[in-house]
Amino acid sequence: MSFTALHRVLGRGPGPLTDELLDSAVAAGATESDDLDWKSELPPQKGLPQTDFPKDVAAMANSGGGVIVFGVRESQKAATGRTDVGDFDEGYERSLRSAAITAITPPVFGLNVFRLGSAEGERAVIVEVPASVDGPHLIYRGDYFGAPVRNDADTVWMKERQIEAMYRARFDERRHATEVLNTLYAEAAAGRDSETRAWLVAVAHPRLPRVGSRLTRDEAREILAKAESLALFYAGRGGIHPLESVDRHNPRPGLRRWVAVNSAAGEGSAWKEAWASIHHDGSVTIAAAVGGHRMSSDGYFDGWQVQSAAIECAMADLMALVRKTAEATGGGEYDIRVGIDFTGDHPLTISTIDNFGYHYDGASVPLHLYTPVEFTVNASEADLDFYWHVHDLAQDCVNQGGVSNVLMIQPPDRDAQETA
Repeated sequence: MSFTALHRVLGRGPGPLTDELLDSAVAAGATESDDLDWKSELPPQKGLPQTDFPKDVAAMANSGGGVIVFGVRESQKAATGRTDVGDFDEGYERSLRSAAITAITPPVFGLNVFRLGSAEGERAVIVEVPASVDGPHLIYRGDYFGAPVRNDADTVWMKERQIEAMYRARFDERRHATEVLNTLYAEAAAGRDSETRAWLVAVAHPRLPRVGSRLTRDEAREILAKAESLALFYAGRGGIHPLESVDRHNPRPGLRRWVAVNSAAGEGSAWKEAWASIHHDGSVTIAAAVGGHRMSSDGYFDGWQVQSAAIECAMADLMALVRKTAEATGGGEYDIRVGIDFTGDHPLTISTIDNFGYHYDGASVPLHLYTPVEFTVNASEADLDFYWHVHDLAQDCVNQGGVSNVLMIQPPDRDAQETA
């Protein structure tokens, strides 16, 4: 579900990009604007970075995002009819995405490419360019560069003052993003008994927050249910998942958020206490007790002993929550911070299992301070790419404690997937 210029010109709410939507926009004679550009044909796949395609994408990104529609004739900026763009396969689509990354500085990630019309004569391609906080996006031609921007239906080059203002906005946004992560982390970590057991605190904030509308309880409930299922796909049941220790069916209202409160409060289950929240702006948080977990045999680990499986499960839950929240709120890139808080006297240790499945801490590096891991991810990436990000984040988190390998989160090999 998305809200694009095509939805706007027709007065429709968010929805999928369909043939019917495009036909209606063309029939209405929709005119080009800052966020809508009609093109009668696709750029040639060969030498794509040297065509106007990167400039058009950069201009859209510098102007708050928009759609470029290939397969529509126009006259005086108004759509007059559809044309056929010809064959468009996955290789062509990859070339478009690649050009947005390699021919633009900084790269424009997260292009959404839609193929419409299956019959010859009415095939069209829509490229949805996301809004960006990394502007100005520059185009290089030899030793020269420029920053394109949309001016209604035209693409023009920014003046020096415009470039200066956009750089200032980028730096201000980064400062603000850091402040937001600091606040989210402090809120999620507050009140935990980190003096007696280690707590994993993980927060994620969209670089372009959702504004204007609030998530309903039903929407929050659905996000939590889908995230729990996806997390089990990422990591399986080899450890304790925080999302299985919160009340997913009855999220409580909080300050501009829904809170999934701890449900592991009964006798014998307090060791796996966890809390989660979904914010109306698309942010998510998880706080989970990861020290002092129950052993497979009788007894409990000490509060300073953390099993790598607990970290992997928490990362699977966090990333699944990010993925499903982004789907519901239209989020794209997320800034993530993960830390383990323990203020007791003993240094923190992260342990794994040996080849026989037994607890092993022989390679652990004692930690007097766990350095928060920071990560940026595009929540709308392809499934396999995002799965690898789950793996990489978990690996960063366990490596800090001397554990070399992620054991539970094992995405398929990318090369094997491409050649299959």
